[in-house]
Amino acid sequence: MTQRRPHWVYDAGQEPDPRYTLANERTFLAWVRTSLAMLAGGVALHALGLPETQWVRSVLAITLVLFGGLFTAFAMVRWARVERAMRTSAPLPAFNLGFLLTGAVLVGAVLLAISFA
Repeated sequence: MTQRRPHWVYDAGQEPDPRYTLANERTFLAWVRTSLAMLAGGVALHALGLPETQWVRSVLAITLVLFGGLFTAFAMVRWARVERAMRTSAPLPAFNLGFLLTGAVLVGAVLLAISFA
């Protein structure tokens, strides 16, 4: 039994090759960078007053900030699920986070296109 947290991840199975664990951590950090970029984009849209249409700017800024926060939480859950799967030699979980990010970018692109039209 280990003292590392979360216990539901680290108490299962055997220690995987450190290279895989470190790769999983780098992937998590990449998702965190994406989340920070979304947060920064939302703040920038609000601060710069772009686009000029108030409701579009508000919707985009709020959406970006909320998705930025959500993606950080989802990235942590994905990291834990992948780590546990590697430790127990189970199949890796599905990549649902990518579909969510694609949807968020698509919504933002549509709103920007509407505001610039």
